[in-house]
Amino acid sequence: MARIKKLLIANRGEIALRIHRACHEMGIATVAVHSTADADAMHVRLADQAICIGPPAAKDSYLNIPNIISAAEISGADAIHPGYGFLSENARFAEIVELHNLIFVGPKPEHIRTMGDKVEAKRTAGALGLPLVPGSDGAVDDPVEARRLADAIGYPVIIKAASGGGGRGMKVCTSPDQLEPLMAQAGSEAKAAFGDATVYLEKYLGNPRHIEFQVFGDGQGQAIHLGERDCSLQRRHQKVLEEAPSPIITADERARMGGIVARAMADMGYRGAGTIEFLWEAGDFYFIEMNTRLQVEHPVTEMVTGLDLVREQIRIAEGEPLSCRQEEVQFRGHAIECRINAEDPRTFAPSPGLVRQYHAPGGMHVRVDSGLYAGYRVPPYYDSMVAKLIVYGTTRERCLARLRRALEEFVIEGPITTIPLHQALLDDPEFQRGDYTIKWLEEWLAAQG
Repeated sequence: MARIKKLLIANRGEIALRIHRACHEMGIATVAVHSTADADAMHVRLADQAICIGPPAAKDSYLNIPNIISAAEISGADAIHPGYGFLSENARFAEIVELHNLIFVGPKPEHIRTMGDKVEAKRTAGALGLPLVPGSDGAVDDPVEARRLADAIGYPVIIKAASGGGGRGMKVCTSPDQLEPLMAQAGSEAKAAFGDATVYLEKYLGNPRHIEFQVFGDGQGQAIHLGERDCSLQRRHQKVLEEAPSPIITADERARMGGIVARAMADMGYRGAGTIEFLWEAGDFYFIEMNTRLQVEHPVTEMVTGLDLVREQIRIAEGEPLSCRQEEVQFRGHAIECRINAEDPRTFAPSPGLVRQYHAPGGMHVRVDSGLYAGYRVPPYYDSMVAKLIVYGTTRERCLARLRRALEEFVIEGPITTIPLHQALLDDPEFQRGDYTIKWLEEWLAAQG
């Protein structure tokens, strides 16, 4: 087993700070890499060592693999944690890290590559026994074959980019005459966004929920699940609020599906943290994709299980076994995470700029993951999420009451934020009942005018 003494954090913002804190609790020194725009970021200030890796544009800094590897070598780091986003699901980066005799805190490169291609991921998931959305076995480029498949699947169908994400390269088709032009549009969008025009077909589910299972594998054939998260509250395929457990999943469903995903990861020989994402409708689960990294919403799982997921990632990267067996994982209470973005809560226009005042809420079972502080200037170059508010309660009702109180306490003056959006959501009776799907938030926003 290779003990990590110094770890380079190949990321920024709240997740870089989250990784730094876990490392320091484990006695591991940290190296922060940063763009010139992030020289005053909190994780840069707190890290044991900081190295500038380029100008503000992500392609010249946080996506610049040679500069990151050079920073690791200069600093004497023996491991790299990619966080989420940026290079976290780049199989070539993981390979390069390992070729330089550095520990990559993440899955094996071949698993990142397999699950990063949605066609291959679906094929692999089916072979591992995960339930699939009815659809094509792989890429579809022949219009005649596409029409035959769509007729067999049943309209509406959805056309998806094989290398896609964030809603790009996705088109819903409701009739045969739309199929060929929409395939062309989806392929064109995918080519422009991802450099790959490959598309495939799936049954379009009318009004499902987005349910994901957190998994961990030791890379040696052992794997566990840490329950589900409900991530159905989305705008333009971007998650806004997440909770664990889901208000609609029963304990029996959790045990059954959790067992299926854990066995699949064990059979795969999966290493580290991963998330298996499903659409759920009328009691049935349908695999959509796997994220081979830590998720933004991992804190809600930490709240209800009491496990430190970043610490577990690092332990597994060092060659340690899983810290607990499946029967030792206990689910207690309820947790909700609100993503706080520097955006107008009505128009969602970005709102970077100087933070004049900052006060984070506190009290029992209230957690804020953020790199904000008074005097910090939110840069305009990156994702607009500036904080995550996570609260826990013994029941969902108590969790909601605590969340309401915490949002009232949260002060961010300067940039406009989405705090008022979350406060308005809490006032909605349907949300209070947990009665929502992946379409609910956009319909709710439209109704607000």
